[in-house]
Amino acid sequence: MATSEDTMSLNNDNAVPADRERADHDAVPVTERHDAVPVTERHDAVPVTERHDAVPVTEGGATPVDRGPTQREAVLEREKEEFAGFKWGSAFFGWLTATGTAVILTAILSAIGAGVGLGQNGGNANKAADAVSKNADVVGIVGAIALAVILFVAYYCGGYVAGRMARFAGAKQGIAVWIWAIVIAIIVAIITAVAGSQFNVLGNLNSFPRIPVDEGTLTATGIITAIVVALIALVGAVLGGLGGMRYHRRVDRVGLGR
Repeated sequence: MATSEDTMSLNNDNAVPADRERADHDAVPVTERHDAVPVTERHDAVPVTERHDAVPVTEGGATPVDRGPTQREAVLEREKEEFAGFKWGSAFFGWLTATGTAVILTAILSAIGAGVGLGQNGGNANKAADAVSKNADVVGIVGAIALAVILFVAYYCGGYVAGRMARFAGAKQGIAVWIWAIVIAIIVAIITAVAGSQFNVLGNLNSFPRIPVDEGTLTATGIITAIVVALIALVGAVLGGLGGMRYHRRVDRVGLGR
């Protein structure tokens, strides 16, 4: 009987390790399961700083901070280094354009003014002249404004022609047109002072700016008027030069890309 009990006890002792091994085999720690991947090790969890589309941007928009020059910018930079100076030939033709435009617009304005004056006075030239003399201040102000507009438009056209011909440095070409006008006005004034008023070509053409050598003594008002006229011509020429240059920039954007 003791032998049988000892045998059963030994069997039970032998069975315990087997059960423990099965229990140990089935009891896999959670951390060792193949499907238990830590969140930080997920393949789709990419840090924000490592995203390929995360490009540094400036405050003004999505422009890379370190952006190299484009092909168009590089080409234009080389061309500007070579051709961006004053082009006096283009500026001379710009001055001719400004002078012709001023003459045409002045003639049109004079014809309109004369027609309106004659129409209001029944076609009588004497009555029209009397009306002008009675309202000399008003006529003078209106005439000055009209002259300023004509001068601005004329030199804008001249600057545009010079800027369009030169292609680069539109502001410089506008200044060159203005310099041509001043130089020619000085030359004509010298010739007029030496040879007589019959050589005052700019005065006969009503071209501006001109130096009134034989048109009476210069007063403070006359000097201020001449300075204002010169500044208006300069502003118009510079803006015209910039406008003429913009056409070539549009062509470059089409041909060379943005």
